[in-house]
Amino acid sequence: MIDKVVSSAERAVADIHDGASLAVGGFGLCGIPVALIDALHRQGTRELETVSNNCGVDDWGLGILLSDGRIRRTVSSYVGENKEFARQFLAGELEVVLTPQGTLAEKLRAGGAGIPAFYTAAGVGTQVAEGGLPQKYDGTGGVALASSPKEVRSFGGADYVLEESLTPDFALVHALKGDRHGNLVFHATAMNFNPLCAMAGRITIAEVEELVEPGELDPEHIHVPGIFVQRVVHVPAGTPQARKRIEKRTVRVED
Repeated sequence: MIDKVVSSAERAVADIHDGASLAVGGFGLCGIPVALIDALHRQGTRELETVSNNCGVDDWGLGILLSDGRIRRTVSSYVGENKEFARQFLAGELEVVLTPQGTLAEKLRAGGAGIPAFYTAAGVGTQVAEGGLPQKYDGTGGVALASSPKEVRSFGGADYVLEESLTPDFALVHALKGDRHGNLVFHATAMNFNPLCAMAGRITIAEVEELVEPGELDPEHIHVPGIFVQRVVHVPAGTPQARKRIEKRTVRVED
């Protein structure tokens, strides 16, 4: 088996080129591949197309790429925590393909499973299926690009819309554990979109908090097998590269 470990996040993302499509794991600020995103930011890669549940916050995660104008287009579900995202979208600087969350998950899973398209009830009877959903504004309040209508078919008396799967050029994911063969284990809610992105990417790069030798992971506990992963970077927990943020801190007021 091939040892897939690379020595640094910088080396791992070095061939991500301008204009590349990129699936990025995480949900909110949970389970995002911070070290890989930071390395890509330092590299200066531009014109990226990202596929991610959300686009980080203004100064964290994908938000640092967005704030520097590195993202041209994004396929996302939830973007409400990023003011710069809203500004760029309304100003016509960013193309946004809003996608129902479950549909986005299935588009990634289907891509990883080799399924080119699937039918879903999500979006039937809305602009998701009928077209006309703004994807890019012209900067003056008008719509420069709108979504196209999608095929709708009836099965068992109910309508379903056809959605195409996603297979981005690269995928960046964060895992709790990984071995040198690329087998990955995620922790709790960091499962979110990480396994799906890992499956869908043509080249998947995983940052792992704990790197172990082949055979140390219980096969029954592996969430993504190494066949889906091409590169592994060790980013130990507790180091600056592995720092984690809380999206919204809520505390109880003492009586």
